[in-house]
Amino acid sequence: MASIATNGSRGEPQAGAELRGSSAALDTAWARLPASYAIPETAPSLQEAEAYCRRLATGHYENFSVVTWFLPRHLHQHFFNVYSYCRISDDLGDEVGDPRLSLLLLNRWEEELDATYARLADPAAAGPSHPVFVALAGTVRQFGIPKQEFSDLLIAFRQDQTVQRYETFDDLLAYCKNSANPVGHLVLYLCGYSDAERRQLSDYTCTALQLANFWQDVAVDYRKGRLYLPLEDLRRFGVREEDIAEGRASAEFRKMMRFEVERARGWFERGLPLARRVNAELALDIELFTRGGQEILNAIEKQEFDVLSRRPRISKPRKLAIVLRAAAGKLLARSPR
Repeated sequence: MASIATNGSRGEPQAGAELRGSSAALDTAWARLPASYAIPETAPSLQEAEAYCRRLATGHYENFSVVTWFLPRHLHQHFFNVYSYCRISDDLGDEVGDPRLSLLLLNRWEEELDATYARLADPAAAGPSHPVFVALAGTVRQFGIPKQEFSDLLIAFRQDQTVQRYETFDDLLAYCKNSANPVGHLVLYLCGYSDAERRQLSDYTCTALQLANFWQDVAVDYRKGRLYLPLEDLRRFGVREEDIAEGRASAEFRKMMRFEVERARGWFERGLPLARRVNAELALDIELFTRGGQEILNAIEKQEFDVLSRRPRISKPRKLAIVLRAAAGKLLARSPR
């Protein structure tokens, strides 16, 4: 990524390296998160670990039960395990409020990931202690998931601690490569797919979803000190960062957002063929997520591309319509011809 400079394979600043290993700093960092996130001294049983992931997935994300309704029941626990890894990883980077402490936690979290794969390679090796990794080990083993799919996400979460602006759209795409695309790869692995063609189509869809969320949350992210709109686009359309800071959706800003919305729609279009190259259950989930992302873009357009005065949202009736349409598709797919 042209505008991003990092140190070492983990991409962390020197401050993160200085903090690593400090017990007091770790205690401070964990204290800023839910107590259940902390790594216990003793690893739980597999049954306890799976229950932990199930609670986190079904209690933390209001739509997760809807999503899993479309998936085969034998995959539910595996999705809970993967979701829990992604959820906590994201919170370690986004909910601590101190980049140095977040980097420390992400380093410690990756040590658990390393221990998981080390134990899978050598049963005599020291294993992980956190319930997420105890549960995740069986998922990794059963579906042959490479460690990189998990570690790439941590690269993106570390990047959020050190990079607040993106010069070009290509720089933003490189960020999405680690922040969004691995999630799609993980879903494909769980559903039995690992070929390059489906991965590429999944990347298009996941990048589009990430862009839709970025455009939806311009004001929210700016309050956190982050701006995901490419700086080259601000200059191209004559938008000043001060306009964003002051919540002023000028004519120039709206014109730029119209451009960004159309660009995201183009990425959704690129990914549409994926639904025709996977099984019926996964195809319906892809449709559900794709339509949800497209509806975010529609919501932005309906408020005339002003994402600064209020956050665009999908109405509850519209959400229900999307789910019902997907549900109807599922029932039709199961009906005898």
